[in-house]
Amino acid sequence: MTEDARDEVDSLVAAWRTERPDLDVEPLQVLSRVSRLAKHLDRARRAAFAEHDLEPWEFDVLTALRRAGKPYELSPGALLRATLVTSGTMTNRIDRLAQAGLVRRRPDPEDRRGVLVSLTETGVARVDAAFSDLLRRERELLSGLEIGDQHALASLLRTLLAPFDSPL
Repeated sequence: MTEDARDEVDSLVAAWRTERPDLDVEPLQVLSRVSRLAKHLDRARRAAFAEHDLEPWEFDVLTALRRAGKPYELSPGALLRATLVTSGTMTNRIDRLAQAGLVRRRPDPEDRRGVLVSLTETGVARVDAAFSDLLRRERELLSGLEIGDQHALASLLRTLLAPFDSPL
């Protein structure tokens, strides 16, 4: 990509500068591009998941379990924290994933009242395939940037996002 490359945001910013020269529209240079990129990423994610017969919420739960490492299991409470949904929503999601044969529940040997949710072999295979496909699609989205530029962008975005991810 050259510095001379133009996109839709350039046109949008130019139009606003003409129509509202009294406003500093510079934030649009970054945030409108982030917003547009998020739409492309969402499409790529949905396509990767659909190719593996998964909904985005299914992928979120399955990847939380997969990241936990062998035996790929977590308590429902840990899944809640990993996916930021309500307990009722998580119960419904676990039920649906169990019906699909992607997860199973078992009693928690450490807590008689507790339960653990674990990936089945089918769940591991499905989430691994979807994740590989997602990474391929994400690499395609970033293909216009050299690896050093990707690292620099990641660092800048981390700086921008960190205050939002901090506990209150």
